Amino acid sequence: MNEESAGRARRRRLLILAICCLSLFIVGLDNTVVNTALPSIQHDLNAPASGLQWVIDAYTLVLAALLMLSGSVADRIGRRRVFLTGLLVFALGSLLCSLAPGLGWLVGFRALQAVGGSMLNPVAMSIITNTFTDRRERAQAIGVWGGVVGISMALGPLVGGFLVDSYGWPSIFLINVPVGLAAFALTLRYVPESRAPRARRLDPVGQVLMLVLLGCGTAAIIEGPSHGWTSPLILGLATVAVLALVALPLWERRVAEPLIDPRFFRSVPFAGATVTAVCAFAALGGFLFLNALYLQDVRGYSPVEAGLWTLPMALAMLVFAPLSGRIVGRQGPRLPLVGAGVALAASGLLLTRLTAGTPGWLLLAAYLLFGIGFGLVNAPITNSAVSGMPLAQAGVAAAVASTSRQVGQSLGVAVIGTAVTAAVVGPFAAGFPAASHVGWWIVTGLGLTVLALGLVTTTPWAARTAARTAELLDPARPGVPGEPAERLR
Repeated sequence: MNEESAGRARRRRLLILAICCLSLFIVGLDNTVVNTALPSIQHDLNAPASGLQWVIDAYTLVLAALLMLSGSVADRIGRRRVFLTGLLVFALGSLLCSLAPGLGWLVGFRALQAVGGSMLNPVAMSIITNTFTDRRERAQAIGVWGGVVGISMALGPLVGGFLVDSYGWPSIFLINVPVGLAAFALTLRYVPESRAPRARRLDPVGQVLMLVLLGCGTAAIIEGPSHGWTSPLILGLATVAVLALVALPLWERRVAEPLIDPRFFRSVPFAGATVTAVCAFAALGGFLFLNALYLQDVRGYSPVEAGLWTLPMALAMLVFAPLSGRIVGRQGPRLPLVGAGVALAASGLLLTRLTAGTPGWLLLAAYLLFGIGFGLVNAPITNSAVSGMPLAQAGVAAAVASTSRQVGQSLGVAVIGTAVTAAVVGPFAAGFPAASHVGWWIVTGLGLTVLALGLVTTTPWAARTAARTAELLDPARPGVPGEPAERLR
């Protein structure tokens, strides 16, 4: 290949990367942009607090439940085909969300939006891996991909504040439509079709059990205060969720290619990464949910002002996310995990003193600490999840970590939102600051859990469990802790 042809091929690869990152940006933005619009949605649609929780969780729950299924289907029938379908469904769901006449419609359209979103992230990663065959180029592409995740989530409150203030809450959904359609046209023109040489078998029973577990468990938590914790509906939902929780690992042990291989959890780094992802993103979900209501309903800030108050958090995430990746690459995940746990816990602890007149410096310090902690935690989660895994299993392990992130965010909104709204006494704006203390204590506890896991999962003993798990999964080749992570970087 001459120099001109090589240049054209490289530009095409970079264009494909840009298209994939564009899809990731709108999906990641949707994870955080909606929080800024919650007070406006509450006012316009006369939504209770539990309804606002469903606006967030309808999206994150469906996304979590379908991520791994969408990746498997794409490997089987074609990544480009599934990616195009996902873009159309996401754009359609976004359009319908902007037109929703009531809360129930909005929640349903959010779920449809998430069905499309589930076809984008894992499939785009497969497209990138298939496009960038050179290891160094692939590592750089994945680095860009990871940076877009942080940028999209950090900019969510700012973008949401500007849109809601200028055009109303429907605009946060409507903006996805032209972006999604542009990505569709570019994908149709430039992205080639690809399939896995050997696609993983589907696990429909495991998929249904995961949907039942997440859906019924979250519904019981969110609706418990309004229906009563001992009501037949809540007890029934909780019972079904517990039965699904018991049945899922029992079934997965019987399947040749399970949705989630229970043997993965014999690796302490993998199990720790899964719990860390749940804890860190639960803290994020609860933080964004409470903060949006506090700044707008209690302090009386406009949506754009509320977004600007979170600027220290966004900037810290943008700075510390790539820094964390470099530290993990050179020294391993221990330092970023410990730093993340300390910063998240310190942020929650500061906010346990929250009042209607909390000084601005304290709020900004808490936001800055949270941004530092969350910026540090993402890179070591993925690294720890794939550490020691055979290379053939590293993608599945990373997918489980991604699913855990979405599950954590859903649980954070459900648990922290329910605990706080149940504690509000009197008018909402007056009673919210004191009631929020229980939520901030939960965030503090989640940060301390991340800290403890960072210390435990990075020991020589933990590395040995990862090596034994790799050997179990691939007896022909003993696991070498960290090798797949090195190759993925």
